[in-house]
Amino acid sequence: MSVDLKLLAQYDTPTICNVIELFEVRPRTAGYMDSRIRACFPEMPPIVGYASTATMRGAVARGAGAVYNSLDQQVEAFAQVPGPPIVVFQDLDDPAVAATFGEIMCSTYQAFGAVGLITSGAARDLDQVRRLGFSAFSNGTIASHGYTHIVDIHVPVRVGGLTVFRGTLLHADANGVTDIPGEIAAQVAEVAADYVAAEAVVLDFVKTGSKDVKQYSAARQEAMRRIAELGKRVRRG
Repeated sequence: MSVDLKLLAQYDTPTICNVIELFEVRPRTAGYMDSRIRACFPEMPPIVGYASTATMRGAVARGAGAVYNSLDQQVEAFAQVPGPPIVVFQDLDDPAVAATFGEIMCSTYQAFGAVGLITSGAARDLDQVRRLGFSAFSNGTIASHGYTHIVDIHVPVRVGGLTVFRGTLLHADANGVTDIPGEIAAQVAEVAADYVAAEAVVLDFVKTGSKDVKQYSAARQEAMRRIAELGKRVRRG
């Protein structure tokens, strides 16, 4: 079954995390990046794509012209992932001493089809990258690119406490980044609407302005019942 990426992108990342929990394929404390990784542009909509991984370093020079000389190999490698790439960098310097990316890199990635970038390192050129409409996630900002260079492409990386492999399906927005297990990815897209509808039972009640706690409790119980039934259905399926 194919994965409907456009449908997945209609939902926020917390909803996607909630739906994944229904399948009980992993612990509830696994599969997402921690608070070190934050959206550079939280106003931008969710992104969905497949990880194109790389490691980088900025503390020491690799050689003349090394700042951008692996970009061509990196964008060429986008063809090795099954859909729109999300560039995922692990900064090997700890702590980061230079920015992972800026306007040139993000413009290049976007031109070759990438929908976003996630790094354990730092960002720069934020105004320029925002104008591109290119989603980015980092652990902060640093004004200089230092000796930034790509070390390896399409190797497993560790970012925000999450191990990411080439081709991992990722969903990210202002709330953070999660991966979506491949074996349930197509179902997650289809189930999300039912999950949102179940939560709406409570949200619709509180919008009425009623202060009746018993009615509120009944709405919560109905929402929980629907979510529980949804979980049983997807696990049977």
